[in-house]
Amino acid sequence: MVHSDLIKMLSQKTDSKIVLLVMDGLGGIRTNERPKTELELANIPNLNRLAKESLCGRIMPVSYGVTPGSGPAHFSLFGYDPTDDQIQIGRGVLEALGLDMKLQAGDVATRCNFATIDEKGLLTDRRAGRIPTEECVRLCELLSNKIKKIDDVKVIIRPGEQYRFVVVFRGKKLDGRIKDTDPQVTGVKALQAVANNAASKRMALIANKFIHKANQVLKGELKANSILMRGFSVLPNVPSMSERFNISPVCIASYPLYRGVASVVGMDVLHTGMEISDEFQTLKENWSKYDFFFIHIKKTDSYGEDGNPEGKMKILEEVDRHIPMLRELHPDVIMVTGDHSTPPPMKSHSWHPVPFMINSAVCSFDDAQGFNETECSKGQLGNFPSFYIMELALANAGKLKKFGA
Repeated sequence: MVHSDLIKMLSQKTDSKIVLLVMDGLGGIRTNERPKTELELANIPNLNRLAKESLCGRIMPVSYGVTPGSGPAHFSLFGYDPTDDQIQIGRGVLEALGLDMKLQAGDVATRCNFATIDEKGLLTDRRAGRIPTEECVRLCELLSNKIKKIDDVKVIIRPGEQYRFVVVFRGKKLDGRIKDTDPQVTGVKALQAVANNAASKRMALIANKFIHKANQVLKGELKANSILMRGFSVLPNVPSMSERFNISPVCIASYPLYRGVASVVGMDVLHTGMEISDEFQTLKENWSKYDFFFIHIKKTDSYGEDGNPEGKMKILEEVDRHIPMLRELHPDVIMVTGDHSTPPPMKSHSWHPVPFMINSAVCSFDDAQGFNETECSKGQLGNFPSFYIMELALANAGKLKKFGA
């Protein structure tokens, strides 16, 4: 019997409620210049108090030394092995689903960035200065009006948040196995869309034609004068969390990617505002309807990528102020963690293990005296793969039956 089948067999429906609070890019690192992490420096008394009453550790989204993307990191948190071929899902589909786009079989979706290039065509900003969402909407309308089809393939464009948008290609014989055009660094030219196999050569040709047309349309823009394409992908077939764990899960997230990941694993996705207070209010308003709540906080990751430790600390402190509201709902299980680390000194995702705590009436507690990298490393859970947190949660919520006689 494979492990996932065992957990499915043992899962049972109860009235107990689980909350998974994910602060994106939560983890940090110490450096000689900055010998304490953002969690160690932030004023987070409520999270620290919760940690003293919890079981703590640090989780690895994939494995030692492996830096995860946001998709695999979240699939792991939801109890799916991120290395399983079945869930190797491109960012395009996740973003499209997160924007409530209705994908059809055969559609190829890709997540795009507006970007800035100089007169030589070299990238100077992969995120176009994080243009406001209103500007993204205007530019997407401009592209939509100018580029409706590439050859016989329909082009559907939908704005996301800030510099992000989604393009869906709809036509015959399209294959999403295309390499990204984002080189992940500045000072170089964007890459061409390249097919990974013979079946995807047509899609690569279509994508390169779209890039050329889009760059022509955007030529006169001050910041967003080019585009980058990532995560070409098609609809997956993934077993839902309800099937695997016998729960009624819901997602409270403001950014499309995370709404998309939640949608892929069968969560209901609630509409909520962009502020942290909006998300906790949405939790409160829907408390009676579900038994598993995924709450996603984005800007800890954004400030990490910007190399802004003070901004990251500010978000941590804002989340901390909402912990009393969460505890007043009396969840049977509270888990607090991140999907991955985004240390400001690195300005990127990293492989460093992420602080984790789980709180319940029966979880016990350990020697951790606060919620940060140093204290969680003292926890009894040690370092372990993220995809085990779901069965820990189920056990602490009384949702797993005994195995064997």
